[in-house]
Amino acid sequence: MSDRITKHKVKEPEMRPEYDFSRGVRGKYYNRYIENTNVVVIEPDVHKRFKNAKAVNEALRSVMRSEAKRRDIRKRSTRASAKAARAGNR
Repeated sequence: MSDRITKHKVKEPEMRPEYDFSRGVRGKYYNRYIENTNVVVIEPDVHKRFKNAKAVNEALRSVMRSEAKRRDIRKRSTRASAKAARAGNR
């Protein structure tokens, strides 16, 4: 690599005089932002399988559907057994 390229300095932009942050409060809206954010950080091994938001959302919806089906099955079996128990008591 050339020494010219590695020693390149980045010029920082200057703050304009009309910007006045003297009355600003650091982190004023931080908690509100954290409560309403929907950003989730996934681990690198998960990212290898799910490359984008669409893939992650499809997988999560699939999990949600399967949980709903399991709940429905449990509810039905509970109702059926309760109905059978009532029928047996008569």
